[in-house]
Amino acid sequence: MVRAVDGEPAGLNMDYVNLPAESGRTGAENKGSNAAPAPGQKLLRLVGVSFGLLCILQAGLNVSLRLTLFKSDTQPSPTETMCRNETDKQRQLIGHYIQRGWLYFHTSLYYISVNTTTWQESREFCLQHEADLVIINTKEEQDFTRQFHRLTWLGLKTIEPRKWKWVDGTWLTESYWGPGEPNGFEGKKENCVEIRFFDLENSWNDIPCEDQNFWICEKNVVL
Repeated sequence: MVRAVDGEPAGLNMDYVNLPAESGRTGAENKGSNAAPAPGQKLLRLVGVSFGLLCILQAGLNVSLRLTLFKSDTQPSPTETMCRNETDKQRQLIGHYIQRGWLYFHTSLYYISVNTTTWQESREFCLQHEADLVIINTKEEQDFTRQFHRLTWLGLKTIEPRKWKWVDGTWLTESYWGPGEPNGFEGKKENCVEIRFFDLENSWNDIPCEDQNFWICEKNVVL
């Protein structure tokens, strides 16, 4: 609207009145690029950010869970740790005896003497070294003990006539007596057993316990 002021011609002094914005043009278009986003756009952005954070949280949780499971798989249980420690001790024990001239075969350590004594003195030596005179439990052990080609005491002795018992208290069930043994040769009191017939699988012989022989000590170890 245009109006004249103080009688001056129209068009010389005018007051300008703001008119409504043209139809079809929004406030955002009039204000250009600095216009604030619409409420709907804010909501979409908020949902997008929340979803991204949720994905990051889920990924972190998965990594943490996998690390926990990996640690539980790789770290031994208390029982496994105890067994490993016991095995290490047994290996150290075996190494200690081997350094002192003992032999390891299957699940036992063996000491083959270099001098001769009576059956009882031989056993006392073994007991002093936390072992005992050898007990034959298998054919493999029988073959092992006769390969040294020495007259050696076994941990076998008769308690009653014809009843033989090992030093661990068990009765003899499987034997490797030589031909015609045991026989109490010439009426002697032959209550102890030696390895005599080296070239035969059945190598045992009964002799008096007071005789002088080499001996074999045995110490059981289990890995």
